[in-house]
Amino acid sequence: MTIVSTPDRPESRPDLRVELALLLILASLWGASYSFIRIGVETIPPLTFITGRTLIAGTILLAVIRWRGLSLPRERAVWKRFLVQACLNSVFPFTLIAWAELTVDAGTAVILNATTPIFAFLLTLLLTRHEAVGLRKGAGVLTGLGGTVLVIGTGVMDGIGSDLPAQGAIVLATVCYAGAAIFGRVFKGLDPIMPAAGSLLCGAALLLPVSLVVDRPWTLSPSRESLLALAGLSVFSTALAFVLYFRLVHTIGSVPTTAQAYLRVPIGVGIGVLMLGEVPEPTLLAGCAAVVLGVAAMTIPARSQP
Repeated sequence: MTIVSTPDRPESRPDLRVELALLLILASLWGASYSFIRIGVETIPPLTFITGRTLIAGTILLAVIRWRGLSLPRERAVWKRFLVQACLNSVFPFTLIAWAELTVDAGTAVILNATTPIFAFLLTLLLTRHEAVGLRKGAGVLTGLGGTVLVIGTGVMDGIGSDLPAQGAIVLATVCYAGAAIFGRVFKGLDPIMPAAGSLLCGAALLLPVSLVVDRPWTLSPSRESLLALAGLSVFSTALAFVLYFRLVHTIGSVPTTAQAYLRVPIGVGIGVLMLGEVPEPTLLAGCAAVVLGVAAMTIPARSQP
């Protein structure tokens, strides 16, 4: 099987309503991951928790592939690409963020994580130029980031710069995510489940030996809540989310797909308000409006001139 690197534009225009709905679902799945992780790492060390996440999700997708009567590619070149994708999309960013959140508060981490579309936009503009990135998308990137700040509350900005090494690790992880969205286009022509499963299995293969040496997971006594959180994170926020992610990279493009980084902020805040009784910031509605406008500018194509 030969994978040809082609532009992100598909041959037939996708149904934009479907793709935007899938983008919203993806944002919801990854927005929920913060709650799963918070519960899981209470009794499972972050490295082992991440290892379990990638291993379980990859195994689930492999089982689905077999159930569909398909098989993963066997070409060495394809697996090298899976390995690169794993490093960019899971191994490095998951590890960096887990380490950083030992000292960085959640609000600051969310703001820094929400810069993924900015880096995807800049990498596309300055290096790859694989899709159109004009003023409209640029304005959408900045509007969405501003809305993110308003949703969380402008006071969260006070924490930025107080712990530069950890915050730098989150920014580096965000750059990895941006690179993963761009690199993911090389899998065009493959069923989205293939790079999702292949990259997760490669990530698990890299993380498992380190987890065995560092955490000795057989000595752990995880709680029932942590195990349920690991299951939820693996099935919904990883296995299902990765399949949607690779589909969207090819249907709407790399930069628009990263827009879910903005969408998951108001979703996460909304979950906190409805389920946990948290009090929203006064700027919540204005922030949500800005996020929606920014995402629309990044994902909805401009009308072609007659």
